[in-house]
Amino acid sequence: MNEKVLKKLSILANAAKYDVSCSSSGSSRSNSGNGLGNTVYGGICHSFTEDGRCISLLKILLTNHCIYDCAYCVNRVSNDIERTAFTVDELADLTINFYRRNYIEGLFLSSGVMRNPDFTMERLMKVAKKLREEYRFNAYIHLKAIPGADPELIRQAGLYADRMSVNIEIPSEPSLKLLAPEKDFASVYKPMGLIKNNIISAKEEKKKFRNAPAFSPGGQSTQLVIGASPENDKLILNLASSLYDNQKLKRVYYSGYVPVTLTDKRLPALKQPPLIRENRLYQADWLLRFYEFKVEEIVNDENPDLDLELDPKLSYALRNPHIFPVDINKADYEMILRVPGIGVKSAKLIVASRRFGKLDEGHLKKMGIVLKRAKYFITCNQLTDGHKDILPSIIRRNILNEKHKMLMKKNPYQLLLFE
Repeated sequence: MNEKVLKKLSILANAAKYDVSCSSSGSSRSNSGNGLGNTVYGGICHSFTEDGRCISLLKILLTNHCIYDCAYCVNRVSNDIERTAFTVDELADLTINFYRRNYIEGLFLSSGVMRNPDFTMERLMKVAKKLREEYRFNAYIHLKAIPGADPELIRQAGLYADRMSVNIEIPSEPSLKLLAPEKDFASVYKPMGLIKNNIISAKEEKKKFRNAPAFSPGGQSTQLVIGASPENDKLILNLASSLYDNQKLKRVYYSGYVPVTLTDKRLPALKQPPLIRENRLYQADWLLRFYEFKVEEIVNDENPDLDLELDPKLSYALRNPHIFPVDINKADYEMILRVPGIGVKSAKLIVASRRFGKLDEGHLKKMGIVLKRAKYFITCNQLTDGHKDILPSIIRRNILNEKHKMLMKKNPYQLLLFE
């Protein structure tokens, strides 16, 4: 690797760190024997490791040049930073060389908008095309779709990418217009809808013709920046829920705002990113996607923001004491899912196991249920409803004390991060 490309790599890899919307592939592409690499559902490429090892991506920008002046973005046109750009050949060669050295197992490619959206989108598409057609690269590729780009360029890009994404960034249009005057929601929703429709069409074609080309088989995702604007968690989760329902997104990613300037009065003066809030939003998002919760059950007009001390599921249970305790041996699956300390796998196991006899505390422990939490909200053969008269405030205090003791036991210094 020559020094020129190495310098570009240093600048553009660092500039890409603020984009969090990347994950495992969600698509499958086998190697027929005449290509390089493969992609599977469980990871980026090859296979998902049983020990939880992270699959590596080359996460990089095509360029950090940008015609837009988004206040929250380090690559905005008014920011005085060193600028550079890869050529199509440089980035394709870099990806292949890194892959062959086993440094990476896939590519996550985004970009600033250089010259205009069409110019940038065409180069993103050409990188993926070169990798697929010239290098026979079968491993994972995630591409950004540039708002405002020609629909045909986005359609072509989707034929080479495993997953695509269009970042909304700011959760409400008034805040977006304030912080990024050149952008609006319509320009973001247009390519998002185009990708959704092409994914649906490609799946229908696949049913009719075995060799029909796939289009972004891993779906699409987006990113919301949290803390750069004043929206509450209720608005953010309603937006995420709408995106899942209407745009059929695979994931919404939440990125705590990283202060990039202290001089712009439009932005909050944060000392550090709101990481705990970011984590709570991911937990709430998980409840929406896998636990059959509705947004209004997690946040509402009286509680528009998530509790930073407790996870959203536990907070829901404490706000609704009239629903609990739940009889594990009689309650339906949906109600069991709402019990703190019981996950999707455990809830399914409970429903399946109780057909053979009544469950007791020993059975629940073997299923991996966190009884330190669940005991306040369930009854079974051995666990009575003795906790039902305990005030929610007392349960909250007890659970926080348990959490405190656990942190002290693991690492006393870790508590300093939350004080």
